[in-house]
Order: sequence, then C-alpha cells, then structure tokens
Amino acid sequence: MTTITDTEVKQKGLGALLDALGEVDAERFITLLNRDPFDYTTWQKNLFENMSVDQISKKAMELKKGS
Repeated sequence: MTTITDTEVKQKGLGALLDALGEVDAERFITLLNRDPFDYTTWQKNLFENMSVDQISKKAMELKKGS
C-alpha cells in the first residue's frame, strides 16, 4: 500500500464528498462537522452498530447502483 500525503487525502476526500453529495450538500456537511463537536471514531463506531456485515454490504451495493 502506498502512503499518500495529507494534501492528497484532503483532495480525494473533498472529491468523494462532491461526487456523493454535490457542491451544496458537501459544503453543508463540512459546515456541520466544523460547527458541532464531532468525534469521527465514535460516529463511525456507532454508524453500523446494529447492522451485520451482509446488511452493510447490501447497502453499499444499493448506493453504488444509485450513482
């Protein structure tokens, strides 16, 4: 695995947000993160708390089909 720079991570992350949400909602997402106290690790841990791996995979495939 190749390590990428912090700048590349930010560029790819912003690109992913723009692709997934569009400009307005990507900006809204960033604003929400900056405004609210936010612990990404806790959020990520709780995001799929009651879902099985199969359910997460199915949801990911549905989202992929929709794009």
